[in-house]
Amino acid sequence: MNLRQHLLGGVVIPAHPLALTPSRTLDEQRQRALTRYYRDAGAGGIAVGVHTTQFAIREHDLLRPVLTLAAESAKSWPSTAGDFALIAGVVGATRQAVDEAELARVLGYDAVLLSLAALREADDRALLTHCRRVAEVMPVIGFYLQTAVGGRNLSFGFWREFAEIANVVAIKIAPFNRYQTLDVVRAIAESGRDDIALYTGNDDNIVHDLLTPYHVASGGGVVEQHIVGGLLGQWAVWTHSAVELLAAMRATRAAGSVPVDALARGVALTDANGAIFDVRHNFAGCIPGIHEVLRRQGLLRGVWCLDPRETLSPGQTREIDRVIRSHPWLTDDAFVAEHLDRWLA
Repeated sequence: MNLRQHLLGGVVIPAHPLALTPSRTLDEQRQRALTRYYRDAGAGGIAVGVHTTQFAIREHDLLRPVLTLAAESAKSWPSTAGDFALIAGVVGATRQAVDEAELARVLGYDAVLLSLAALREADDRALLTHCRRVAEVMPVIGFYLQTAVGGRNLSFGFWREFAEIANVVAIKIAPFNRYQTLDVVRAIAESGRDDIALYTGNDDNIVHDLLTPYHVASGGGVVEQHIVGGLLGQWAVWTHSAVELLAAMRATRAAGSVPVDALARGVALTDANGAIFDVRHNFAGCIPGIHEVLRRQGLLRGVWCLDPRETLSPGQTREIDRVIRSHPWLTDDAFVAEHLDRWLA
């Protein structure tokens, strides 16, 4: 697999959840089933060890087991869905981030998604030194994480310099903020790099991100940029439908005009994301909300998180009920039901 070409082509990359038993230990059967689901659903990769996987896996000595199980499950599963990128989340200060990148390399991962949330007080120079050090170990996907779940603000200047790192292959743009999203797109355009894939992580604005052409003055002319795919917690659920949606949005963009129906689909997906990610309670039930959808489909046994305090918020299940009734085309329940026994075997 040519990683750059694969990512530039635009694919669905779910942020992989963590399957737990009632005693909050790793449920290997269900964890393996999730990876198989994503393979068969047509995803172009998975991101493991990220926010949706729960950053606390590091405190519970689960990082290596979870990364290992995902890699082995993905590589051993007989799927005809095409190339599949293994992406490992990397966090912490430089020593930790480099160690995690080295672990990912040893386990056969293709790239790392580099979170800068731990470096909250670092200036751009220190951040870029950190990024360059990790990029010496593995291809890097940059990550603009929203502040509501632990991210930090990153300047246009940072992203412009970040684009000069040779081993950067993509950027996940997830600030849930249009101004900050535009900062990243502008920075890549002005760098002149045409080999860095832009991926939406804006779970609140997926369709609009995928449809929008960005026109940026660069050098002697105007460059048109596109966000080509998504690396998303939202796409950890209803993944088969997400693959179909991405294909439809790609065709719509190629046609050169956006029908009202496409915009309506975007609003519906945002509505669903609001329920699953628990926007009413400032994302407190985000991960349990993802688990709840997967539990209803039979992929998970429950909504347990490593932190017992991390639970569904009051009224969140009713909101999930509502969006499923309102937008049933978003779901892939029939696809999951057809294959679930095989994934669990």
